[in-house]
Amino acid sequence: MTDYFALLNEPRRPWLDPAALKAKFVALTAEVHPDRVYSATEAEKMAATRRYAELNTAYHCLQEPRERLLHLLELERGSRPEEVQRIDPAITTLFMEIIQLCREADAFLEERARTSSPILKVKLFERGTRLSERLNTLLQKLQVKRDALVVQLKDLNLAWESAPSVGSPTRIHVLPCSRLEHIYRDFSYLTRGSQQIQERVVQLSF
Repeated sequence: MTDYFALLNEPRRPWLDPAALKAKFVALTAEVHPDRVYSATEAEKMAATRRYAELNTAYHCLQEPRERLLHLLELERGSRPEEVQRIDPAITTLFMEIIQLCREADAFLEERARTSSPILKVKLFERGTRLSERLNTLLQKLQVKRDALVVQLKDLNLAWESAPSVGSPTRIHVLPCSRLEHIYRDFSYLTRGSQQIQERVVQLSF
C-alpha cells in the first residue's frame, strides 16, 4: 500500500492543517507541472504525469478527515476497520432524522412529478421551499457535528505524536486505534447523511 503521508512528506497523524497540506501539495506538484516539463522527453513527461497523479490522489485522501483516518488506520493496523460497529448515539438519532426527512422529500418529489395543475404546482412550490429549508437546517446540524469531530482529531494529535511509532508501548497502545475508528465511523455517517440531504436539495431546486 502506498503511504500517502510519506508521499507528501507528512508524518502519520490524525490531524493535518488544511492550509499547510495544500501548500505542500502545490510545492511538490510544481516540480512536475506541464509548464516545467514541456521540453522534456516523452518518457520524462510520462513520469511527471504519473508523479502528479500520485500526489493528487494522496492530497485528496489526506485533506478529507474521513479518508485520512481510514488510510491512517490501514497503515497502522495493516487492515481496514470493520464497518459494523457502535457509533455515537447522538449521531444515530440524527441519522434517523435524516432518513425520515429524506423519505418525506422523496414522497414530495413523486407527488410533484405527478402534478400537472398550475394551481397545485404553486402550492407544491411553497411546500418544496419549506422542505428545502428544513433539509438545509439539518445539513447545518451535521456540519456542527463534523466540526466537533475535527476538534477531537486536533486534541488527539498531542497523544499520537508523543507516542513512539515502534517498540513497546507503541502509538496503538498509548492511543488505541479503536478511538480513531469510532471517529472515522462517525465521519462516515455524517458524510453519507450530508450527501443524501444535498441530493434532495438539488432535486427540489428544479
